Amino acid sequence: MLARDGRISNVALADEVGLAETTCAARMRSLRERGVLSGVHAEVDLARLGLPVQAFVAVRLAGHDRGQVLGFGDDVAGLPGVLATYNVSGADDYFVHVASASPEALRDFVLDNLSTRPGVTHVETRLIFSGTTGRRVLS
Repeated sequence: MLARDGRISNVALADEVGLAETTCAARMRSLRERGVLSGVHAEVDLARLGLPVQAFVAVRLAGHDRGQVLGFGDDVAGLPGVLATYNVSGADDYFVHVASASPEALRDFVLDNLSTRPGVTHVETRLIFSGTTGRRVLS
């Protein structure tokens, strides 16, 4: 239920799952304390915010030193326009999910922030034409 509607009230959640409100509140508190629930997130329409262009940028690193690999993801995740970084297996080391205002802004971001970064040997940008959100892990 929370995966479908993170803003559901405790009263409605308890009713939906057939628990007493106090039991439901205690279980929610336990889930937060154990780190199972780490937050509630909104789905944002990036195009309405002026960021209609999205892409995955595949990045290859020269070395595979743990610090370099993990540091890359942390550093790049803090850049404006970066939605997420994914350390992946295969020929590429990272996929960087980026949103930008235009194709030109995307090109500038890749050139200024990724392809010239020390340790980066290859980048390949793939535009996202459309996407469909999959079913949540929990039903």
